[in-house]
Amino acid sequence: MNIEKANSLPEETMSKRPPRNKYAIACALLASMTSVLLGYDIAVMSGAQIYIKENLHITDTQIEILAGIINLYSLVGSLAAGRTSDWIGRRYTMVLAAAIFFAGALLMGLAPNYAILMLGRFVAGIGVGYALMIAPVYTAEVSPASSRGCLTSFPEVFINSGILLGYVANVAFSKLPININWRLMLLGGAVPPVFLAAGVLAMPESPRWLVMQGRIDEAQRVLFKTSDTPEEAEERLRDIKSTLGIPDDCTDDNSVAMIKRNSGEGVWKELLLRPTPSVRRILIAAVGLQFFQQASGIDSLVLYSPRIFEKAGLNSNSNSIGATVAVGFCKTAFVLVSVFFVDQIGRRTLLLASSTGMVISFLILGSSLAVIDSNPGKKLTWAGALSITSVLTFTASFASGYGPLAWVYSSEIFPLRLRAQGASIGTAVNRIMSGVVTMTFLSLYKAITLAGSFYLYAGIAALGALFIYFFLPETRGRSLEDMEELFGKVAEEKVGEKNGEVTSAFAENRPVNKEDMDGKAELDTSGK
Repeated sequence: MNIEKANSLPEETMSKRPPRNKYAIACALLASMTSVLLGYDIAVMSGAQIYIKENLHITDTQIEILAGIINLYSLVGSLAAGRTSDWIGRRYTMVLAAAIFFAGALLMGLAPNYAILMLGRFVAGIGVGYALMIAPVYTAEVSPASSRGCLTSFPEVFINSGILLGYVANVAFSKLPININWRLMLLGGAVPPVFLAAGVLAMPESPRWLVMQGRIDEAQRVLFKTSDTPEEAEERLRDIKSTLGIPDDCTDDNSVAMIKRNSGEGVWKELLLRPTPSVRRILIAAVGLQFFQQASGIDSLVLYSPRIFEKAGLNSNSNSIGATVAVGFCKTAFVLVSVFFVDQIGRRTLLLASSTGMVISFLILGSSLAVIDSNPGKKLTWAGALSITSVLTFTASFASGYGPLAWVYSSEIFPLRLRAQGASIGTAVNRIMSGVVTMTFLSLYKAITLAGSFYLYAGIAALGALFIYFFLPETRGRSLEDMEELFGKVAEEKVGEKNGEVTSAFAENRPVNKEDMDGKAELDTSGK
């Protein structure tokens, strides 16, 4: 099988792993903290919406839009983040994300009406989009190959930490008067960005971005600090130069800056209009993974978990909001599975195990909710307990694989010249799907029942598992500069199979399919 061939690791990656680089870990931690912003916003809105609806006298449809629209607003930030990070650098882009979210949180918390609340969601959404795209890209670029999977999982760790903080804020402020409690919940989101911006300024810039700007000496200093050995630092620098077309012996910052400064021209054409077979496959892998991560319904579960718990038998607002804290703890705890094991087990294995657990959990959740619906007026304690348990098992399955690894995988597979814009496309797809899912959930379950909604999500998660199995090669132990070659091998093997079919058809004097001839032409024109 093609994927299995591509998954074979270089022999040196199987040797004893070096100790973790503490400086790289510190950089990854600081960068990933910007992801707290998204997690807090999603979770805090799950509780705040109950009181916003009552205080501002708005409808379920308005609540549905208010809760989910931030994901579509974040498109602006995620699409702009690629060019911005190539222009001002990865580090200052993170500072910009924190500043924008701070302004949005203030607008939401102080909003006198629904219109201003929506304006605050728009501003905060831009900040979320910037943070989501830039944190995994920066982390992937500073991390040594031996621990890149672990360190690039950190953004998801902090998303889950933000979710937990949001749930805790809901519980802490829920007993206050309704004209105050939801405002304090939302204003709490203005606190983390202040500390995040200060922390990010203490980090070094991405070495790959520094080389793109011709600042090779600075890049070399950062690489020596973030690599496991001096030899690895030199090798990483050579690989980065090679990727950008810079001669290996060139160290004159000024001359390199004049001839190789990357301002993003031609990137979109190479990504979308005329991609090579390997780049096309990389783009499909990133977009597909981000699509299935959100289409499987995780944000609906997090955002509307109080309603699910209410259906399961937790009838009071305080009880259902309190139960969501368990979801937050579960997500935060199980994301550590991927952090500790992704560089040992590999991306594909964890993704497949995660998606399988998600499918089973949602099938059980849908079945238990169907039983509750078919017995109106009866208190079915076992069915309610099974519903709550399956919510937690889905959360654990998602957090231990799909949640962090969609970002890990998408941030590491694009070639350096395309990485920022490629990652922004993946982030945009993620936010579009999150917005579609969260803004349609209430309408969906009213149309096909709550049980039917989770059966639908289970089917989508099953398709995602098939996508992973047949389409994603293993990237564990590979350098970032090796990814295009890895995906190119898979693409060549697929085209080679088609060429074999063409040759066989000629030998047997039978008709040749048009698709087979297209595959042969593609290989011939690629020059490989």
